[in-house]
Parts: sequence; C-alpha cells; structure tokens
Amino acid sequence: MPSARAARRTLVALCLLTLASGCVSRRVTIRSNPPGALVEVDGERLGYTPVSFDFDYYATREFTLSKVGYETLTIKQPIDPPWYQVPPLDLISDNFLPARITNRHDFTYNLKRKQVESTPALIDRANNIRSRVQTGR
Repeated sequence: MPSARAARRTLVALCLLTLASGCVSRRVTIRSNPPGALVEVDGERLGYTPVSFDFDYYATREFTLSKVGYETLTIKQPIDPPWYQVPPLDLISDNFLPARITNRHDFTYNLKRKQVESTPALIDRANNIRSRVQTGR
C-alpha cells in the first residue's frame, strides 16, 4: 500500500498548494496636475486625485477629471494586461503561483486652466446675442 500513501500525500500537497496559491491584484492610480480633481470612472464618481481603485478585467476605461477653474478632461484610457495576464498564462498566474502579484497602473493628467474672457468682451458678446434674438436672426 505504499502507492496509496503516496497518492494521499500528493493529493494533500496539491490541496495545500491550491490553498497557498497566490493571485493577481490589479490596481489603478490616477493623479492630476493640479491635485484635487474629481474623478469619475465609466460614469461612476470615485473621489479626488490622487485616487486608486481595484479592477477585475483589462479594458479601455473612460476617466473624467473635473476641477473648478479648469477645463473638464475626458480620456478613453486603455489598460493593457502584462504578459502573464494574457490567456492561457493568466490561468497559471491567477490560480497557481505561490505568491501574490500586484499589477499597478499609474496615470497622471495635466488639467488646463479655463480661459476667462475679459468683462468688456463678455458684455459685447452678450449684447450681440441679445440683438440677434430680438431681430430673429
């Protein structure tokens, strides 16, 4: 019966390896210049920069950054998988590695200041719009 014992040991070893197996943790960090911009990811409000979030799948995500006094910035940002997350290697890295891997993606975006019109130019533009409305043009 040495073969039954060996089979049991192998089974126990495989179970322990499975329980001790690592996985891949995926994390994105978004920063802005200047910091403190409100971030929305795929339409869901996330918080103010710098902000991080975990994700489950690689794809192109829509980031929207907004801050008072700055133009709103919307980016379609691809998040590409590393080589060990491409099928079929992802099966091994997600389930059978003996350690945990953290896959980090950092993105920094520069916000542009809003252009403020001078008061006389703004009044002139408003008067032009008012006259067009009154004349029906």
